[in-house]
Amino acid sequence: MPNRLLTALRRALTVVLDWITRHARGFTIANIFTQAGIIVTGGVVRLTGSGLGCSTWPQCEPGSFTPEFHPEQWFHPAVEFGNRTLTFVLAIVALGLAIGVWRSRPDLKWWALVPGVGIILQAVVGGITVLVELHPLVVAPHLLLSTALVWFSVWLALEFRRAPRRAGSSVIWHQRLIALDVAVILFLGALTTGAGPHSGDAEATERLALDPELIARAHAASVWIFIALFAALVWRVRRDRSAAERDEVRKAWAVLALVTLAQGLIGYIQYFTGLPEVLVALHLVGLGAFAAAHSASHYLLKTGTRA
Repeated sequence: MPNRLLTALRRALTVVLDWITRHARGFTIANIFTQAGIIVTGGVVRLTGSGLGCSTWPQCEPGSFTPEFHPEQWFHPAVEFGNRTLTFVLAIVALGLAIGVWRSRPDLKWWALVPGVGIILQAVVGGITVLVELHPLVVAPHLLLSTALVWFSVWLALEFRRAPRRAGSSVIWHQRLIALDVAVILFLGALTTGAGPHSGDAEATERLALDPELIARAHAASVWIFIALFAALVWRVRRDRSAAERDEVRKAWAVLALVTLAQGLIGYIQYFTGLPEVLVALHLVGLGAFAAAHSASHYLLKTGTRA
């Protein structure tokens, strides 16, 4: 009987592993959406002032991993606990991704572990964020790490399916210059958030000792530099032709251009309207979309040759 049970468990495990392997590409896509989704839910926590809805970490309240709900105080604990619970969804997707890629694309098996490691790091940084009562110097890395994981997840998904890259002369140094500016945009955006009014909790009033208007203008300037560099890059490769008419790079240009313009528009509107929570939330949605769009464009523009 024990041998039969063991055999049945092995067969069941094989069926599950085979199913995950067949759907490995689906897990790479799900990983993108879940990594981007945590940016949005984290933003909701901050914008609703629920950052300290759970007062400690890894427990929610001392002696309990779940929040203590009271008639007069239930909303903030529910929002913060819900955001923490979503981490388990990310972990399940990351595990499926690691298994599927490990079994179907051994050449990418170590890269497939990055999302899982990133989730662990995010949990630790998130815990530290609570323990230091939402200090902006910790909140900013928390946001930047999520954005980096979105960027990487898109790269991994494209690499997994061997997405066809452009045929033409290399523009790698132009791409690197744009990537550097993207890093500056994200960094200045995090500083702008840290200097702004949305601390995440009414009691966590400490903000970065920066002039919000000045840092916001620096952030906007870096976006304008990106637009100029991106337009120049599109001009350089505008006449490219795919060897087998499978080149997706033109779609990547269009998506990145639309996302950038939408982000810029939302950014200016929220700046001149006093940073309303709805627009800030939309800007966070756009942040994930911008990171994903740039990653896709960066990947697809690469060629096998160097200039």
